[in-house]
Amino acid sequence: MVRYYNMTEGKLRELETAADANWINISSPFSQEELEELAQKYDFPMDFLTDSLDMDERSRYEREEDIRFILINTPILNEAEGQNDAIYITVPVGIILTPDQIITICSSENPVLQRFLDHKVRHFDPSDESLFILQIMEQNVYRFLNCLKNLNLKRNVIEKELYYSSRNRELRQLLSIEKSLVYFVNSLNANELLKMKMKRTDFLNIREDEDKSDLFEDIIIDNGQALEMSNVYSNILSGTMDAYASIISNNLNVTIHRLTLVTIFLAVPTLIASLYGMNVPLPFKNSNLTFYLILVASTLISILMGWYFQRKRLF
Repeated sequence: MVRYYNMTEGKLRELETAADANWINISSPFSQEELEELAQKYDFPMDFLTDSLDMDERSRYEREEDIRFILINTPILNEAEGQNDAIYITVPVGIILTPDQIITICSSENPVLQRFLDHKVRHFDPSDESLFILQIMEQNVYRFLNCLKNLNLKRNVIEKELYYSSRNRELRQLLSIEKSLVYFVNSLNANELLKMKMKRTDFLNIREDEDKSDLFEDIIIDNGQALEMSNVYSNILSGTMDAYASIISNNLNVTIHRLTLVTIFLAVPTLIASLYGMNVPLPFKNSNLTFYLILVASTLISILMGWYFQRKRLF
């Protein structure tokens, strides 16, 4: 779906055609014919659009004569989340800067761009392309930070549940969080390299604008903070999963150990009673005290075994 927007009197308005549009947003669903028509109309390579739809594409920027292309990764909820899938995944967002319009494209619904469409970002204007690009990057970093906080809260809740249970379900949930953090670390690292290169080459032509340069510097710092948080959370989670896996394994060993001792204790009376049930001559077989003798002997032997195991600290 191709939509056209323009800022009129401080409000973002959707237009019918691209004639007066400053911002063209392409979101699912769309057809291949629509993409080809757009690429031909604004004279830029079709790869700029197709690469933006590739889930495995890394962050980068390119320049094709008067057309500039920026690709960044952003986090979204994993709609196809299964039992062991990541909670969040990262998808590429393509930003194409033509002489007159800014074109954005994403393969799925993008929460970052949706904030602009919902008028939740203050003082943005698609006609100021450099500021608009910086604000998209800024909101993208905020999105990463918000998702990281959600993952950390979810991790804390799961850890509290693990204190009172040894089920695999909680460990699978931690595994899903760990996969999300792996996506975040890779994407944030690629985004940081992209922004550093853009700053060094002055790709947005903002070197002479102190306010925009300071904003870009703050975005890079926030991105580094998000990357550091992702690494810290990932390390904590990895250590937590190893620790709980060891705890669960140890609890299982203790349970099996106790059941083995109970089996040994029960085997003594069974063995003595079995001897008196065999067709062989045994003392006191016809005595009225036989049952009580067997009971006392079994109890004494079990007590002696318990005392021995306790002394050896076997339980």
